[in-house]
Amino acid sequence: MKTEETENGTVELWTAAEVAQARDKIVLIDVRTPQEHGLERIGGALLMALQEFQVDALPGQSDKRIVLHCGSGVRSGKAAAMCLAAGIEPIAHMEGGLGAWKEAGQEYVGTDPATGAPKKMRKER
Repeated sequence: MKTEETENGTVELWTAAEVAQARDKIVLIDVRTPQEHGLERIGGALLMALQEFQVDALPGQSDKRIVLHCGSGVRSGKAAAMCLAAGIEPIAHMEGGLGAWKEAGQEYVGTDPATGAPKKMRKER
């Protein structure tokens, strides 16, 4: 895991592989829009869209670490900065977001184009 120093503290940058390996030890929070989340998402990720992001509504980290993600890593980086500004540390976000997750061949929930129903998917490698 890499780290990035900001004016408010240190943000941890996790790879898709690190997030996948730690799934039982983290709370994964998706900061994309509800529409994006509805079309495709990482199974089990909670949704707290950036436009409604409330730092005080985040779960505590005594049992599990918080890792934020979005589509590319930009919005989750903004949400992580908001957390640091509010004094929440440690905080992490996934580099490359859902795009990196899919490129790494990790399973995600997408939309079956034939039926419109949710379907487990994985990019062929």
